[in-house]
Amino acid sequence: MTRSPRNLRRWWLAVLLTGTVVAQYINFPIEPHRGRTVPLEGGGWVDEDSLRTARETVSHSTDTPNWGNPVGFEKDVFTFARIKFYSQTTTMRFQGYGGRLSWWVDYPDADLNLSYRLQQLTTIRTDPDGRVLFLDDPDLTDFPFVFMSHPENMVLDEAEIRALRNYLTNGGVLVMIDLWNEEGWRKFAAQIARVLPNRTWTDIDTSHPLFHAVYDIDGPLDRLRIPTLQFWDEGYIEGEDPPFRLQRVDRGPGSDVMHVRTLNDDQGRIMVLAIHNSDVSDGWEREGENHAYFEKFSEKKAYPIGINLVIYLLTH
Repeated sequence: MTRSPRNLRRWWLAVLLTGTVVAQYINFPIEPHRGRTVPLEGGGWVDEDSLRTARETVSHSTDTPNWGNPVGFEKDVFTFARIKFYSQTTTMRFQGYGGRLSWWVDYPDADLNLSYRLQQLTTIRTDPDGRVLFLDDPDLTDFPFVFMSHPENMVLDEAEIRALRNYLTNGGVLVMIDLWNEEGWRKFAAQIARVLPNRTWTDIDTSHPLFHAVYDIDGPLDRLRIPTLQFWDEGYIEGEDPPFRLQRVDRGPGSDVMHVRTLNDDQGRIMVLAIHNSDVSDGWEREGENHAYFEKFSEKKAYPIGINLVIYLLTH
């Protein structure tokens, strides 16, 4: 039976909420590291091993327009590259979907929409298809900028650790978005510590040049918090005292304050940038689903942050 977009969203929320409850009582088995099919937010499954581009996966949100680049220059473009990784299932109370949220959250629409807006709003030529790959893929070094979503339960094997360490220390940058609460951060940071064991996280705010690379983004970081669309409390008014909660669901202890943290090399170049407690990529993914959400979050926050990230990190 084919589900409508409205019914798909209801289905996803039902699965998410059910999984949150069930995960408190069941210890799921650990899946094999490769050769799996994984679920998608819009329903259906994809084969991790064969998946190579975001355009291969049917949109569940906005149906991003397609575009082309000049013949002979198809590779002279920015390609949004998303990292596939293994997530161990968990009984963490606040993770949802049975603790199985993983690399595929906000995929493929976030990848394609940000690429489209970069092509539309800047002079950057972008790849209309995007790329999806494992860390130990030999093509990894073709992409100076790679992206991760929901890595709180990520488990890297030794080959992936070596590949990511080599990538980061030779000029690549990893951007992580959509990670919530203290426990989620602790688990992600523990995996990255296996890759870069002698590096310390640095908190940055809107005084950092990254926030002024193209768009001037000022003010406290908490004004840049972006809720997941399905959880957005539309009664929230920024600056109101006492405020409505930005989201209707509890994302766990330590989820109410936004952080932007970096791991830098010896010259101060950013190797890893993590946005904690703000769903910036949902602002890209869901831009066409709710006009008020688009105006408040996609247009004013998510896309300026995303475009600044790409421009700054590729030029520094």
